Amino acid sequence: MKVLVACEESQVVCIAFRERGHKAYSCDMEPSSGGHPEWHIWGDVIEQLDKGWDMMIAFPPCTYLTFAGTRHWNNQGRVFKRIQALSFFACLYEAPIEKICIENPKGCASPTIAKYSQVIQPYYFGDNDMKTTWLWLRNLPLLIHNETDTLFEQRTHTDKPEPHSILKTTGKPTYFTDGKTRDPKVRSKTFPGIANAMAEQWG
Repeated sequence: MKVLVACEESQVVCIAFRERGHKAYSCDMEPSSGGHPEWHIWGDVIEQLDKGWDMMIAFPPCTYLTFAGTRHWNNQGRVFKRIQALSFFACLYEAPIEKICIENPKGCASPTIAKYSQVIQPYYFGDNDMKTTWLWLRNLPLLIHNETDTLFEQRTHTDKPEPHSILKTTGKPTYFTDGKTRDPKVRSKTFPGIANAMAEQWG
């Protein structure tokens, strides 16, 4: 299967599909950092959408879409950047590709573009962290995950993680926000458990 992994420079998802025998390519405006530049298209993914892909898994930038940034929404110029981000998201959502998954955190793309299909967490697939993630799916099933072992399925969940810290201003717990993960590149990197679930279940 020919798989386009849009807006991914880390190649985590690309490599997961490659390991299962698929012809997967990452594509991003940044050079790849995953160690396989031969599997990376360095450039604008919009120019690649009509190249005969069987599946696309896309991770469009969330900076101007996520609800985590609402305190900045009324800053000058943000409305135009948000419209541009939504337009880019819409181009991916309407791409001429049979099977599509778009991943983003909670944000205004739902329902502005379309309502999301599924909510997942890293700990559903064995990674000890929380980061609420929405998936928009077209011609793909929901990702299967299991809280407990059954006669037919093995448990995929880890225990629900403890928060990294508590916000002093509100007392709310925070997750995935230690010093290392404030780096946008690190924060946008797909958790390996989710990448493997995508490749195993959709590949």
